[in-house]
Amino acid sequence: MPEIEAPSRPTITREKLIDLLNEDLEREYQAIIAYVNYSQVLKGAAYMNIAAELAVHANEELTHALSIANHIDYLGGMPSVVPKPVKTSEQAEDMLRFDLENEKETIRQYRRRVKQCDELNEFALSESIREILMQEQDHLVSLATALGVDPPNPGIAD
Repeated sequence: MPEIEAPSRPTITREKLIDLLNEDLEREYQAIIAYVNYSQVLKGAAYMNIAAELAVHANEELTHALSIANHIDYLGGMPSVVPKPVKTSEQAEDMLRFDLENEKETIRQYRRRVKQCDELNEFALSESIREILMQEQDHLVSLATALGVDPPNPGIAD
């Protein structure tokens, strides 16, 4: 007679997912502030197109923040109100590199979040985060293009 396996227990709890989503929310706040600032202070003809693109990114990041805050509330948590620190620079290229690094980290974390939501059978949350992930990857490509580099690989989710 075949042995029946007991269902595996999730390695993440709803409470832990709330904490991680709050970290994501703090990263979204960071991105909003950075994109608003950088879009206004980038100077020079070479940066005019990307400055306009960063203003668009700021609006998209606000939409992401609202979505993540909604997910936190749905799970029974309280959305964070504090952004992660924002780096600034007098150099346009530095600002774009800061954004590129932040987007890499955001993508890496959202890849993890998709798996974690799936593990908890929160498939609607997982789909919502996948949509955010697509926009974050577009941001990564835009920033890499502006810097004249290949889009970096954010890494594989654990």
